[in-house]
Amino acid sequence: MTDTVTEIWRHPVKSHGREALETVTLTAGQTMPGDRVWAVAHEASTADGSAWVPCSNFSRGAKAPQLMAIDASYDEATGHVTLRHPSRGELTFDPDAAEDLPRFLDWVAPLMPAERAASARIVRVPGRGMTDTDFPSVSLCNLASHRAVEAAIGHELSPQRWRGNIWFDLGTPWVENEWLGREVQIGEAVFAVRERTRRCMATTANPATGERDAETLKTLNSAFGHQDFSVYAEVVRGGTIRLGDLVKVL
Repeated sequence: MTDTVTEIWRHPVKSHGREALETVTLTAGQTMPGDRVWAVAHEASTADGSAWVPCSNFSRGAKAPQLMAIDASYDEATGHVTLRHPSRGELTFDPDAAEDLPRFLDWVAPLMPAERAASARIVRVPGRGMTDTDFPSVSLCNLASHRAVEAAIGHELSPQRWRGNIWFDLGTPWVENEWLGREVQIGEAVFAVRERTRRCMATTANPATGERDAETLKTLNSAFGHQDFSVYAEVVRGGTIRLGDLVKVL
């Protein structure tokens, strides 16, 4: 089965915004360049940037839905990230600069629920994107599966709810769930598909408003018998991917 890449996204700060790309060059054993480089640790977190740790250590959309309405762009030349939110305006800062941290914390604080641990610091693990998986992953998403969820829930949904990296349209929903243990070539890169992506409460929030307005998890479970959307894959052969490149199961 073949198809073509329709969208490519990276998420510079874990769960804090996404950036559309036209092309990306991948390296074996790594995430997309510039993807999940930083993660925002909350005040109860033990994350110190020395190693990968689970997402429970970080401020994230599953617990703070307003974070889902953040858009981000990453300037690779300067290392600066620009965040935008409908109620907070725009912030450009250097996530690695200690002097910029107070400005970021002031900007993000109103987006955090009062009952949740507040964002406290920004961490990064050099050479390791802070993915939700314990291996550096890239998420592969099928638009046909997205349409199936829309049909079951009874209204349109933004695909950005799923925070995927690479999108394509296989025509038939859930075909990607059959890829586990197989390899998929996209453009010049080859991926080993390792896990289905079990979804969390982050997907119930509208990425334009940050408001919870869709029963995505209930719909997945009741209509399809699972809580999964997309698959996690590991890059096993690096190369460049562009919009329009072929997707081929090997």
